[in-house]
Amino acid sequence: MNTTPTPRLTLDAARVLQGMLRTEIGPGLTERELDAVETRFGFTFSADHRVFLAAGLPHGSSRWPNWRNGDPGDLAERLAWPVEGVLFDVEHNVFWHPAWPSRPAETSEALRVARTELESVPQLVPVYGHRYLPGTAGEHGHPVLSVWQTDIILYGNDLTDYIQHEFAGRSNSLLAHATVDFWSYFVEGGPGIDVSLPTPFTPYASSAQEAVDCIGMLALERLIGRRHHPEQLIEAGLTALVLDVETESLPLLAGLSRSEHEQTDVLFDQVLDELGLLQDLPADTTDLPWEVARWELVRWWLRLIVNGSLAPGAGGDLITYEGWGALAQPQTLRPLVDKTEAYNDWAAIRLGDRESLADSIVEEARRLLTGPWPPQG
Repeated sequence: MNTTPTPRLTLDAARVLQGMLRTEIGPGLTERELDAVETRFGFTFSADHRVFLAAGLPHGSSRWPNWRNGDPGDLAERLAWPVEGVLFDVEHNVFWHPAWPSRPAETSEALRVARTELESVPQLVPVYGHRYLPGTAGEHGHPVLSVWQTDIILYGNDLTDYIQHEFAGRSNSLLAHATVDFWSYFVEGGPGIDVSLPTPFTPYASSAQEAVDCIGMLALERLIGRRHHPEQLIEAGLTALVLDVETESLPLLAGLSRSEHEQTDVLFDQVLDELGLLQDLPADTTDLPWEVARWELVRWWLRLIVNGSLAPGAGGDLITYEGWGALAQPQTLRPLVDKTEAYNDWAAIRLGDRESLADSIVEEARRLLTGPWPPQG
């Protein structure tokens, strides 16, 4: 995610931005009007989008959504555009998100599954034309995305940067990253894995030590800022319990119900402490972010690729973005990155001929694991 602090947009700053728009600006939406729009259409504006619309309502062009008296059907279509674009590519361009269940053979059933999965993705809210901001209540500083089916790119580091980019021809030189689940996949992960989501590996432990190692690796992932679904931590605890790992808190973690998920992190920390893993977590003491932890995670992800617990493309993406990129692009990982890029090439996807490319990722992962660690050179 973008770690550069982003100042909150003020009404005065928003009015300055609106002076760049070369369009009519009407009175801003009142708090009551903003609330009514959110209630009517079932979404929330982000904090900076809300301030922008409170400063004034652009309406001199049909590309600006008219949240005060625009056609409700038009506004609903704009809100549905991002999801409908993904569904279009599911139907016509073989798109399938790797975190979804396996794609059904029948297109109609694939669309049904995809639509169900898309019901839970973060809402994108139109700003201008097909430029969108994540609709995250109370949050500010998200990048603006240009959305055309699954061709989704960053169009501004935040709302201010976007306006300056789109309408004044100048942009911040700092690079941002998509900051919300699912949509960041298209910007950063490519056709492999949404790098902000929990690692989609299949549990593999067959011994108590492997179960403890898995818990330790999940702790390292959390340490570098990756997120986990509560179910993933609970499943790791249940696997360890079944394999006769014994700690006081492990049965409590493994037995959590859905209604008790808010207790997951606390109990997971207690399990780490009781296993002696909490005090062994590496410190962030070098110029590279969590360097020691990342190298350990790269090795773990390589093992998951080799043993079949993590799909080669997904694992390659993880190592590219969380390992190679964050570790100053070490040349020793470059062959794996190149093979992952070949696997993600659109021509290979359209031809449906990626099996040999996946095999090459596995072979490179196996080669790396046979050498010194971290790999030298």
